[in-house]
Amino acid sequence: MKKAKPKKKQKIELLQKETKMNTEPERKFGVVVVGVGRAGSVRIRDLRNPHASSAFLNLIGFVSRRELGSIDEVPQISLEDALSSQEVEVAFICSESSSHEDYIRQFLNAGKHVLVEYPMTLSWVAAKDLWELAEQKGKVLHEEHVELLMEEFAFLKKEVVGKDLLKGSLLFTAAPLEEERFGFPAFSGISRLTWLVSLFGELSLVSATLEERKEDQYMKMTVCLETENKSPLTWTEEKAPGLKRNRRLSFHFRSGSLENMPNVGINKNIFLKDQNIFVQKLLGQFSEEELAAEKKRILHCLWLAGEIQKHCCSKQ
Repeated sequence: MKKAKPKKKQKIELLQKETKMNTEPERKFGVVVVGVGRAGSVRIRDLRNPHASSAFLNLIGFVSRRELGSIDEVPQISLEDALSSQEVEVAFICSESSSHEDYIRQFLNAGKHVLVEYPMTLSWVAAKDLWELAEQKGKVLHEEHVELLMEEFAFLKKEVVGKDLLKGSLLFTAAPLEEERFGFPAFSGISRLTWLVSLFGELSLVSATLEERKEDQYMKMTVCLETENKSPLTWTEEKAPGLKRNRRLSFHFRSGSLENMPNVGINKNIFLKDQNIFVQKLLGQFSEEELAAEKKRILHCLWLAGEIQKHCCSKQ
C-alpha cells in the first residue's frame, strides 16, 4: 500500500501548479459553454473575468436551446458550429444531467476536450464508455465536483483523518427535482455520495429504499452503506416543496463524535477553483496516478448510484 503524500508536499505541488498558471500562456484554448442556467452563467462570468486560469481560455460563445442572441456580449452559436469549428477546442457542458452523455460523446468525437458538471452521465456503463473514448481521442474529460472544494468538506476531511469510524449518517433535504431532467435521486444527489466516498473510501451497498408520494411531490431515499471495515453509513435524500436546502450529518468515531456542521465560512469561487483544476489538466500538470485515482472514485460513485437505483426500483 502506497503512503499518502505529506500535507506539506501536497501544498508545495499545488503552489507549483498555480505558479505555472500565473505565467504568460503560450496559447489559449477556445471554449464554448453548453447550457446557460445557473452553472453555465457562472462559467461564463469566470471565463470573462481576469483570473489566472482564464488567461489560458478564450470564450468563443455559448450553445442554448433557447434563442438568446447574446449574453453580456458573448454570442450564441449553434451546436453544429461549435462541433465543427477548429477554433473551439473545449466544451463546458452545463446542461441538464439527462443530456450530458450525448453532448460529451459529440464533443469528444469532434476532437474537443470536455468539462462537464456532475453527474457526468446517468449510468456507470455510459461513463466508462465515454472515458475510454476520451482516452482514444487523447482528450481531457473532467467531471466537476465543486462539493469537494467547499469549506465544509475541507473541515470534514481534517476532522475524520486518522479516526476509526463506528457509524455515520448524512441527511440532505431540498425542494424536488424533475427526475426526467436530473436523473434518479442517487445520481442527482451524487455530490453527497462523493463526500462519503472521499471521506471514508470505497463503499458497498447494503440496502436502499425509495418512498414517494407523487401527488405531494414528496420523495425520500434511504441508503444503507458499509465501509471496507464494515462500519455502517446511512445516506438519506428527502425532497418536497418548501423543504429548505440543508445538510445534517452525524459521525461517531472511537475517539469521539461529530454532530452537524459548524459554520466554517463562505464558499468563494468554487466553480473558478474547478476551472483551475481543469486548466491544470489541459496543461498536463496532473500525474497519471492522480488522474487514475480521480477516475476510479468517480466511476465507483456512479456504479454505486446505479446499484442504488436498481435496489429501489426492484422494490417498487
